[in-house]
Amino acid sequence: MLPRREKSPMSDRKPNIILMNADDLGYGDLGCYGSTANSTPALDRLAAEGVRFTDFYMASSACSPSRGAMMTGCYPPRIGFDTFEGQIVLFPGQGVGLNSSEITVATLLKQQGYATALVGKWHCGDQPEFLPTRHGFDRYYGLPYSNDMGRMKVLMEDGDSPYPPLPLLRDEEVIEEQPDQASLTERYVEEAVRFMRENRDRPFFLYFAHMHVHLPLIASRRFLDRSRNGPYGATVECIDWSMAAILAELQRLGLDKDTLIVFTSDNGSKAINGGSNAPLRGTKATTWEGGQRLPCIAWWPGHVPAGGVCRELSSAMDFLPTFTRLAGGEPPTDRVLDGKDIRPFLFGDPDAKSEYEAFYYYFSSELQAVRSGDWKLHVLSGELYNLAEDIGETRNVADRHADVVGRLEALAQKGREDLGDSARNISGKNRRPIGRVPNPRPLTQYDPTHPYMIGMYDGEVG
Repeated sequence: MLPRREKSPMSDRKPNIILMNADDLGYGDLGCYGSTANSTPALDRLAAEGVRFTDFYMASSACSPSRGAMMTGCYPPRIGFDTFEGQIVLFPGQGVGLNSSEITVATLLKQQGYATALVGKWHCGDQPEFLPTRHGFDRYYGLPYSNDMGRMKVLMEDGDSPYPPLPLLRDEEVIEEQPDQASLTERYVEEAVRFMRENRDRPFFLYFAHMHVHLPLIASRRFLDRSRNGPYGATVECIDWSMAAILAELQRLGLDKDTLIVFTSDNGSKAINGGSNAPLRGTKATTWEGGQRLPCIAWWPGHVPAGGVCRELSSAMDFLPTFTRLAGGEPPTDRVLDGKDIRPFLFGDPDAKSEYEAFYYYFSSELQAVRSGDWKLHVLSGELYNLAEDIGETRNVADRHADVVGRLEALAQKGREDLGDSARNISGKNRRPIGRVPNPRPLTQYDPTHPYMIGMYDGEVG
């Protein structure tokens, strides 16, 4: 065991930044957000000692566009991540991904002297040109896409699976095929701890992207035996354990007061098998609040006031400008960015207000809703909701607020002209292209003679 350092060499210097991102975790899945089904003591502690955001959004309700937006500080259509050759997310072996001309938060932090690592799920393209190591990360260890995109019994048709073996990568090399998912989170924590120890004397950025709670729900026996909410609760508790392990290591290294941790999820829950977006309406892959409004907790002892609650609108696109400025840098000025600097929210400024005139809810290439202040207009149906009074989007009040509808329709049109809208056949004037490569190929090929540790994963998909 390493001895605890009483004073960190990072004191009064650039903060370490750890961004932990769950997969498909819903607004109602954590104790600090009202869950009674799942036990999350470490994340609840994080919220009690930091700030909990109530109106935090991902820029999409599906994983590839939400992750691309989080990395670049831009709405998915801005970076060509609204559609992937007709798909809503990226699949193994596709020839599209995050364009090499895009600038990620990892690239910007690396320019400020940070060591950078991604542990876990990437899902912004699996061809070499699109991998994390080409987008600002010094090292990468994890799955390049979702954990259901391997060989699975439930997907078998005529004796075969539509996906090649699930690849586990170190940097750009496949080091294992069909890894045991029950132990994968523990391996991720081990990798994260190693990275923190190796870089404890310099600022570091760790992006820890869980496979949980994406289907299939595969957890170790330890968590299954104590879960009150079946396999789903077990995977939530595994996420919570990983946060406890990270917190313990930071304390052991004497870096706990020099580290900003942000925890969130890439999109809402499917709300099956024990998942919850309560009290929100809708699920993953919808533009109801349950699809895109997510838990977000920020913790940085001595800087982020304990017990704070931020009710202002913010989004994962804000991480790029916020983290960059915390590190002493500036966001790029040669391109349109959509994220805002939310340092005032982190530091508890009671007068700070959201800088979003409008927040746009896109599903694929279609603009489906717009929020301004407390008002949300579903532009396809014309339904209007006051989210401060009706968080569950149950009472359409459009007929009583024609002026608000008109104002939000004007904002929606402004967004269409900027980002496009396939429902109106508008292309958008400030879009950048998705990355493309010729002759793409999957990272793995099924070999019936290979001694896979896990031949076929079992369970649900999605």
